[in-house]
Amino acid sequence: MRLDAAEAYPHEACGFFFGYIEGNELHIESALPIPNNATENLERRFAISTPDYQLAERHASANGLDLLGVYHSHPDHPPLPSEHDLKSAVSGFSYIIVEVRSGRPHSLRSWTLNAERRFDEERVDSVITELATNLGQDRWS
Repeated sequence: MRLDAAEAYPHEACGFFFGYIEGNELHIESALPIPNNATENLERRFAISTPDYQLAERHASANGLDLLGVYHSHPDHPPLPSEHDLKSAVSGFSYIIVEVRSGRPHSLRSWTLNAERRFDEERVDSVITELATNLGQDRWS
């Protein structure tokens, strides 16, 4: 996710992530970058096509994984959900936002939509955060 976000800079990257649910915890196993299908303002918008969503469902099924959610990047903005993010969100998914500053990935945060159509922050497992940070340091040092 962090690599895709950096490579897409200054545009927003997007994709899906997969894994399994154990109790109240999500365990991310893989991510699938997809093209940003937004037609304008690619620095601040992302769009996912129906065929790409169907591809993600097939990928999850073929690999015995759950489709856990969607990730996207915020170039030169914090990893906080925007009004646009809220409009396109659906309940039942997690939404990871990767902050990218000047082409370098920084923090990431995860969100889920509540019954009042507001985002609640989800805890991001420290092991995943440490792994992503180490990968990012190796590549962008």
